Amino acid sequence: MRVGVVGGGQLGRMLGLAGVPLGLDFVFLDPSPEAPAAAVGEHIAAAFDDDAAIAGLAGGCDVLTFEFENVDVDSLVAAAGGTPVFPPPGALATAQDRRSEKEAFEAAGIPVAPWRTVDSREELEAASRDIGLPLIVKTRRLGYDGKGQRRVLADADIPAAWQALGGVPLLAERLVDFDREVSVIGSRGADGALACYPLTENVHRDGILHTSRAPAADAPLQLLAEDHLRALVERLDYRGTIAVEFFVAGGRLLGNEFAPRVHNSGHWTIEGAACSQFENHLRAICGLPAGACRTRGHAGMLNLIGAMPAADGVLAVADAHLHDYGKSPRPGRKLGHVTVVADTPAERDRRLGDLQALAAAGTETRSL
Repeated sequence: MRVGVVGGGQLGRMLGLAGVPLGLDFVFLDPSPEAPAAAVGEHIAAAFDDDAAIAGLAGGCDVLTFEFENVDVDSLVAAAGGTPVFPPPGALATAQDRRSEKEAFEAAGIPVAPWRTVDSREELEAASRDIGLPLIVKTRRLGYDGKGQRRVLADADIPAAWQALGGVPLLAERLVDFDREVSVIGSRGADGALACYPLTENVHRDGILHTSRAPAADAPLQLLAEDHLRALVERLDYRGTIAVEFFVAGGRLLGNEFAPRVHNSGHWTIEGAACSQFENHLRAICGLPAGACRTRGHAGMLNLIGAMPAADGVLAVADAHLHDYGKSPRPGRKLGHVTVVADTPAERDRRLGDLQALAAAGTETRSL
């Protein structure tokens, strides 16, 4: 079976690495001549809005998928022709606009922080009065890893927030005083069955995911998160892997956002689960049975951002697994990640701490 992937970044690369053992072939469409996924499949160097290139991709593949959200849905559907696209384009369109995303959460019965759309400075001022401060103001489209966001902690912050973000549709929501952040990842197959991974606890720095730990042992929240996820995927008629990020506040789960694709907070599943999120995504979109989501211990993941530590130091940490995306370094860029698996949460956290110290002191190297 031949799988076409729109996007050739690290997520595409990891899809390919998971799919080759299943006998799948891959074609990636990405404009970068240095696309990481090119190492594991055919690479079409073309722009994401090149309808002819997407049509060519679809014509040579049995199924299409995507590894990031900023794809023009109408163009994708038109260019795909009769080739099936999973996850469904409707779910992609919902995730692309924070307003439709919030509405989808609410329709599925998932609580969210108070919010409203903002299209003028006057509406932002009204939101600060009606919702109450502090607020976080976000662009409705194209924001990721903390980009396109400004905090409004006091009325005096409104002019700067509007100056920075005004001119495009915005959404303002109450800034949540949360206890922790968690995500739940699941894969839904052609038969509608949903396979869920254990809750993952996440820590962000400067809007970018820094570490993930799983399982985040909390049986009531696990069941609630799975119920929320099931309600959402049924409304979206979803197929494939999906991630939903929540705030935990006072024992409640508040929906933050969802990703209609494999997700950074699920990278630990490569070594830490019986079947990874990447393999389960491919199983779902190719009509294959789902793999088990059970953990193989207590897993952790550290993102490597801006610079790569020395490989020999990373691999000297017990049960550490280095994933180098093959990207050139630059500040704020995700260059790779490391996963660890241990028998106890304490040992996992100790190993993650050792890796964080190496990453903080690390310099770029490609000495493997």
